[in-house]
Amino acid sequence: MDDVLADQVGYYRRRASEYDVTAYGDVAAARERIARLVAQMRPSGRVLEIACGTGLWTEALVAAADTVVAIDAAPEAVAIARDRVRSGNVIFEVADVFSWTTDDRFDVIFFSAWLSHVPMTRFEQFWRMTRRLLAEDGRVLFIDEHADICEKETYVAGADEIVERRLRDGGKFRIVKNFVDPEALQDRLRDMGWDCQIRRDGGDWIRGEARPAQYPG
Repeated sequence: MDDVLADQVGYYRRRASEYDVTAYGDVAAARERIARLVAQMRPSGRVLEIACGTGLWTEALVAAADTVVAIDAAPEAVAIARDRVRSGNVIFEVADVFSWTTDDRFDVIFFSAWLSHVPMTRFEQFWRMTRRLLAEDGRVLFIDEHADICEKETYVAGADEIVERRLRDGGKFRIVKNFVDPEALQDRLRDMGWDCQIRRDGGDWIRGEARPAQYPG
């Protein structure tokens, strides 16, 4: 799995320059949808954005939050985000979320199209980390893809969470892709001590909000 995660970072590094068009198609329409969803989720205070990518979501978060710390493992994507979001209340950092550390605590932790790239073997580790990083009464907000559209991916034979992706230049990569089944995710998080609500947005996306059921100490 470490090799697959390294390939995943390499994929998003190589894809950075084409990401907006290949991921969203109509970027102007995507911005409108992103702005609407962020307004519905109401992030506020000090926000941590995990896997910020090229900054399209950062743009909307900065307009709502007091401060944003935005991290991503792909320096090429962070460079695009820095150029896109020129605000005094955002800090960008190149970092792998699985090894990143900070003493800060955040009112909101946000990630879009990231949770589905977390391997099942690291799922609990990831959610333990988010709990440590939350301020008291903090929330986790997330956007991802619904399991109903999983057929768009080509899964590696014998690996039910690893897909093969190709870039425009023909480069081939393996990445983790676990589409979200809302009921299954809510149940798993409940078992880990989270209260979680997930709603659909259109036929392809879900938006979720999670809080620790009993905030530790």
